[in-house]
Amino acid sequence: MGDAAGVGPEIILKSLASEEMYEISNPLVIGDSKILERAKSFVDSKLSIKPVKAEQLDEIAYEHGVVHCLDLNLLPADLPIGQVSPEAGHAAFEYLAEAIKMAKEKRIDAICTAPLNKEALQKGGHMYPGHTEILADLTNTKDYSMMLSAPNLRVIHVTTHVGIIDAVKMINPERVYHVLKLAHDTLQKAGIESPKIAVCGINPHAGENGLFGYGEEDEKVVPGVEKAQEEGINAIGPLPADTLFFRAVRGDFDIVVAMYHDQGHGPVKVLGLDAGVNITVGLPIIRTSVDHGTAFDIAGKGIADEKSLMEAMRQAVELAPKN
Repeated sequence: MGDAAGVGPEIILKSLASEEMYEISNPLVIGDSKILERAKSFVDSKLSIKPVKAEQLDEIAYEHGVVHCLDLNLLPADLPIGQVSPEAGHAAFEYLAEAIKMAKEKRIDAICTAPLNKEALQKGGHMYPGHTEILADLTNTKDYSMMLSAPNLRVIHVTTHVGIIDAVKMINPERVYHVLKLAHDTLQKAGIESPKIAVCGINPHAGENGLFGYGEEDEKVVPGVEKAQEEGINAIGPLPADTLFFRAVRGDFDIVVAMYHDQGHGPVKVLGLDAGVNITVGLPIIRTSVDHGTAFDIAGKGIADEKSLMEAMRQAVELAPKN
C-alpha cells in the first residue's frame, strides 16, 4: 500500500475499480483496511473493503467490487493526510517486508508497490533510500538494478539513489557489465531475442575523446561494454546521452543504460508520469512500481492519477511466473 499518508490508498482504489485488474489478476492489498476505508470517501468509491488474515488467503474468492486487504493493522484511522509520518514510514516498510516474505514463499506471484516517502521511511527507523534497496536487502540480492519503462523507452541504471559525485565514483567496468547483462537477460525473458542496448556516457558528448572530463568513459565504461560484447550481448557505447534518448524513442534501441539517476529518469518522466513503470531487475521475485512519489500536496483530494499503478500491475502480470 506504500505510505498511507500519500496517494497510495486512493490510486489503489481507483485501479481496483477497473474490471480489467480482476480479469488479469487476483489483486490482494497488503496494508491497513481502515486506511482503505477512509480513502473511499476521497475517491467516492463504492468498493467493499474486506480485511483478511494470512491464513485465509487460500479461501479468498476474488471478484470485482470487493477489495481484499491483508490487514497488518499498524496505523490509526485518523492518520494525518499529506504529512511526513514516522508511523506511516514504518508501516510502509512492514507492508513491503510482508509482501517480500510471501513472494519468497511463493504465496503470491508478484509485488506491485504504491509509493513510499523516503523521509518518513527513515524517520520510522528504516535507513534505506527507497523500495529498491529494501527489496535487495530482504532478498539478499547483490546484483540488481532499477529499470524504468515508458511508451517507446526503457532505461536501466548503473547507479540510482546517490549524489552525482558519489555516482561517478561508484561507476566501474564490472558494474557496467553486470547492468548490461541484467538488461540483456531481462529483455530476452520478455521475448526479445537479441536486445539492442545503448550505453550512455558519463560526461557531455560521452567525453568527446578527452575534451570533457578526465577519461571516465575509457576507464569506467568502455571495458564493461567490451566484456558484454565478447559474450555476444548486442551493446553499443558509450554514446552522448543528449542524442541517445531521442534515438531510443525513435526505435533504434530496445533499452538504454543510464549512468546515474537523473540521466535516466528525466527522459522517462518527460514522456509522462502516468505511463512510467519502475521495475527492479535481478531479484529472485517480481516487483513493479509506480514511477511517481507520494504526492502529499494532493493526497486526500481524490485527484491522483491511477494510470501508472494500473500499468505497473499489468507489467507485474506480464513478468510473473506462469506456472
